[in-house]
Amino acid sequence: MARHGSDERRHHFGLVIDLDRCTGCGDCAIACTAENNIPTVGAAGVAAGRDMAWLRMDRVWEGTYPEVRLRSVPVMCQHCEEAPCEPVCPVYATYHTADGLNAMVYGRCVGTRYCANNCPYSVRVFNWAEPEWPEPLNEQLNPDVSVRSSGVMEKCSFCVQRIRAGQQAADLEGRPLGDGEVLPACVQSCAAKAMVFGDLDDPGSEVSRLARSGRAERMMEDLGTRPKVIYLKSGDEG
Repeated sequence: MARHGSDERRHHFGLVIDLDRCTGCGDCAIACTAENNIPTVGAAGVAAGRDMAWLRMDRVWEGTYPEVRLRSVPVMCQHCEEAPCEPVCPVYATYHTADGLNAMVYGRCVGTRYCANNCPYSVRVFNWAEPEWPEPLNEQLNPDVSVRSSGVMEKCSFCVQRIRAGQQAADLEGRPLGDGEVLPACVQSCAAKAMVFGDLDDPGSEVSRLARSGRAERMMEDLGTRPKVIYLKSGDEG
């Protein structure tokens, strides 16, 4: 059981995305790229299927013609409780933390890509080339996040650097981590307030309340992976 300061309760971090609020602007994807030192690969790289984005915007058409609606769905690592990617890694580079994160140890990864092949959500990316940050772009790098070398798998971390910074601040002040105190980059950047992050094990947290909503559903829930990213479906769907 993880302990931070006077907070002895184990956290279980999760993310709720309200699809009725999401406008598909893509600010979350841009913020994720900037926060986590994700390199761009150019048009040729994207065309070759080597995009490095940790968060993508899927487009889903709902209804039948002429009553159709286009919905934007942000998709990132689902941080599954029963993650299919973890048991297939031969070097234990991806593992489960005590607070429910699906974590990566980049220095341990040997690039087998078994984890990506076993992920039903296609949210892991392989770093095919050594990232280049020509001046002055090197000045934008986040010092709290490692710059990964080629040959490793990458994925959303729920901005673990922000989580740990929040926990350390609470620890120094001898208090529990407050609800809404930690905001991953995607959540902070969402102008529509479509994303809520927090402790799913805290019955009083906003993310826990939304996760209990009748609108809540998980992506490919029938697979039994138990994702900790919960989507709130359209209100007119019941």
